Amino acid sequence: MGAEELAKAALRTLNAEPTASMSRIAASAGVSRATLHRNFASREDLIRQLGRMSLDSWRQALDTADVDAAGGSGDPERIRVAMNVLCRELVRDADEYGFTLTLTEHVQDAAIAAESVRLHEREMAFYAAAQESGLLRRDMPAAWIAYTVFGLLVGLRDALRHGAVAVRDAERLLRDTILHGVSA
Repeated sequence: MGAEELAKAALRTLNAEPTASMSRIAASAGVSRATLHRNFASREDLIRQLGRMSLDSWRQALDTADVDAAGGSGDPERIRVAMNVLCRELVRDADEYGFTLTLTEHVQDAAIAAESVRLHEREMAFYAAAQESGLLRRDMPAAWIAYTVFGLLVGLRDALRHGAVAVRDAERLLRDTILHGVSA
């Protein structure tokens, strides 16, 4: 098992059991602790790798939704389509990389922190364009919208983990909450 496959196996374990030890992660992956440590010298090394993988997934979500071009177009319909795709991709991301959503250890790595800022800025620019197009409310900062979406993803992760929300409903719930809130 290569480092990437081992990291994915570790992520599956940590998504279900966030405090799992390296021994538990190794056992769940079907490898020895020595094999795990040959690939990741410490839990911190593993966490950094998971952080990089999570950022790659976030970047993929933004790219798949084509948020830069959609936002740059100013076209409300194109922005709406991109928002729908982004919601689908963010649900996938929260489901696959839920463990990493609330980690703080990996942001101590300067490259990871810088990339996180770049991705956050891309997403915020998209929300600002959605505001300008009339898709999202204009009376709140785009940064607030971005952090609200992040909070929704953390909530979604936990709701999926606890079986409170079905995966098949997650995209609709996220999209409808972003676009319409929870008011009656």
